[in-house]
Amino acid sequence: MPDNDIISVCANCGKGEEESDNLKACTACNLVKYCNRECQIAHRKQHKKECRKRAAELHDEKLFKQPPPKEDCPICFIRLPALPTGG
Repeated sequence: MPDNDIISVCANCGKGEEESDNLKACTACNLVKYCNRECQIAHRKQHKKECRKRAAELHDEKLFKQPPPKEDCPICFIRLPALPTGG
């Protein structure tokens, strides 16, 4: 199903995008959306544990992802080695 067919709702009050001007995703985990800052603050206690877990997962994915092949280091511009994949 395409993303544009998914109806998003505020994780705190349940208002959908059609009722709220613009839902904004949690910037740490992107798992939930809120219609405003007050809803985000009110929902924080329930969301905090899962948010930290997902934020750590996203950080690890970014940290340990393999560089694209044949890419130069952005600092020294030396070609980065490609690690073998598979077994």
